[in-house]
Amino acid sequence: MQDAITPGQVWLDTNGNRIQAHGGSIIAVDGVFYWYGENKERSTPGSGIWHWGVRCYSSTDLYSWTDRGLIIPPEPDDPESPLHPAAGVDRPHIVRDERTGQFVCWLKVMSKGSVQRSTVLVADDILGPYKTVRTWLRPLGMSAGDFDLVVDPHDGKGYYVFERVHSELIVADLTDDYTDVTGYYSTHFPQPQPPFVREAPAYFRRGRKHYLITSGTTGYYPNPSEAAVADTYHGPWTVLGDTHPSDVSRTSFRSQISSVFEHPGKKDLYIALGDRWLPRYTEDSSRAIAAFTEHFAPGRDGDEPMEELAHVDTSIADYVWLPIRFDGDRPVIEWRDEWRTEEFEDR
Repeated sequence: MQDAITPGQVWLDTNGNRIQAHGGSIIAVDGVFYWYGENKERSTPGSGIWHWGVRCYSSTDLYSWTDRGLIIPPEPDDPESPLHPAAGVDRPHIVRDERTGQFVCWLKVMSKGSVQRSTVLVADDILGPYKTVRTWLRPLGMSAGDFDLVVDPHDGKGYYVFERVHSELIVADLTDDYTDVTGYYSTHFPQPQPPFVREAPAYFRRGRKHYLITSGTTGYYPNPSEAAVADTYHGPWTVLGDTHPSDVSRTSFRSQISSVFEHPGKKDLYIALGDRWLPRYTEDSSRAIAAFTEHFAPGRDGDEPMEELAHVDTSIADYVWLPIRFDGDRPVIEWRDEWRTEEFEDR
């Protein structure tokens, strides 16, 4: 049984298997933590398998995790399904509608070319079964990439924060049932092209301040994360800079943050959940940024495959979970070989 969080080390479940919950998040339900994400156990080079469903694990301490199975299984017999293993299902996010008790899950689904769309599912239990209610959704008529879902803890209003692919970040209001957008939205951080476009938005709230941590667009190669703060969900957002200032490699400790979890039992403990997609990659980010700048340069077809990404083995990706400390209003993430939640004060 594991008794601490060890960033960057292989993390096994209570059965002794690698945890497969990538691009993941944590939701607390009735005193139990549920960690869910992309199941990459079959996503080896040459397999043609992007995912094998969404897997979930449960824990009471954040250290030892019990495999609860596939809460959203793949659909290998239907090539047209957004849940087909070859479809680019990414970054599941689940929120709970406290008014109905229903759980709502959004999935980003990449298809050929640069079009990225969403699938929305609902369930009465965090572990499912989940029923698909929307497929191939283009929110606001846009190609929607990496995203986060947010529910205001006071009024229950929902927000969908997403990357408008290769362009800018969008904050859109959700409908009352969290399964669609209303049409009201705001735009932020416009950029001309990758690697400068911000992706992988991870939202959290601390007091009255709203925060976003985002990544540059360099595929699986790590790059420096960036934090921004605002007084409202729709901004305006003020950029605060790199969240990992002590990392001389400028790679966010060789990881990409997928979400930020506020521990419900600890005072001011926010945990940045990150994936180390390339555990064997040790170089700094300059090579990745140069490659992506050239790949997406004006006049080039940005949908051409990048040779450097052809042999990525996401089945062995690791996790980098680190606590966030605050320098005034600025979130700062520092490296720890090992840490425990017991180091932090109870609420």
